[in-house]
Amino acid sequence: MQDASRAQSGRGLVGLLLVALPVLLVAWLVIWPIVHAVLTTLWRPAADGVPRFDGSSYAFFFSDGYSLGNLALTLWTTGLCALLLLIVSLPIALYLRFAKGTIAAYVQALAILPLFVPSIILAYALIRVLGPNGMVDLLLNAVGLPKLRTPYLTPWGPVIGLVWDNIPLTVLILLSGLGSVSTMAIEAARDVGASRLQLFWHIILPQIGNSILVALSFAVLGIFSAFTLPYLLGPASPEMMGPFMQRTFRDLNDPVGAVTQAVVTFGFCIVFGLFYVRSVARNQGR
Repeated sequence: MQDASRAQSGRGLVGLLLVALPVLLVAWLVIWPIVHAVLTTLWRPAADGVPRFDGSSYAFFFSDGYSLGNLALTLWTTGLCALLLLIVSLPIALYLRFAKGTIAAYVQALAILPLFVPSIILAYALIRVLGPNGMVDLLLNAVGLPKLRTPYLTPWGPVIGLVWDNIPLTVLILLSGLGSVSTMAIEAARDVGASRLQLFWHIILPQIGNSILVALSFAVLGIFSAFTLPYLLGPASPEMMGPFMQRTFRDLNDPVGAVTQAVVTFGFCIVFGLFYVRSVARNQGR
C-alpha cells in the first residue's frame, strides 16, 4: 500500500515538473505583461514623481466617442464573424464527418487551404478580386452588368477576410468533436424513423456543444485582437481595436493610451477565454 502511494506521489511530482517550464513561460510572457500593463495605466507618476492611482486614461476611453465607436465596431465584427463561421463551418464539418470518397477529400483540402495562406497574402488577394476594378468588376463589366459595390475599406472587408481566415481551425475543432458522435446511435435513430433535422438536434448537437463553444472561443479571441486584415481591408474610421492601438502608439505617440486600449481589449477577451477554460474543466471532470 505504501509502495503504491509512493509511486503515485512520484508520478505527481514528475507531472508537476513537466508542466513547470510551460507555466513559468506563461507567467513570464503573458501574465506578467498583463499585470505590468494594468499597473502602468492605473499607477502613474504625479507632478512630484511619486506614482499615484490614476484612472484618467480609462475614464477618457469610456467617455470618448471615437474610442467607443472603435470598440463597438470590434464587437460587431467579432460577433458577426463568429455567427458566419458557425453557419459556414458546421455544415462543412458535418459533411466531412459522414461523407466518404474523393469529393470529401477535395472538400477537406479546400476547407484547410486558408490555414497555409498568410494573412497579408489573403488581404492582397481579396483586394485584387473584390477591390475597385478588381477581377469581379472586370467580369461584370465584360457581360454588361453594373459595377460591384466593393466591400474593400468598409466594415465588411475585414468580416470577409476574417471569416475566410478562420474557417480551417473552426472546421478542424468541430470535426474533432463530431468524431465522438456514435455512428451506431445515428443508425439506430434512422431505423426508428428520425429525420435529418431530428438527428442533428437531438443526437449530434448535444454531443458537440463543447466543441462549438471551444471553436467559437478560439475564433473570437483571434478576431477581436486581429490586426493585419482589419488594417489592410477595413475603414480608417471607425477602426478595429488592433489598428487603433497601433495608430495610437505610433502616430499619436501615446503609449499610455495604447496600453489602456490593450487592457480593455484583454478584458473583453478574457471573458471569452473563460468559456474555453470552463469547457476544458468540464470535460476533465467528466
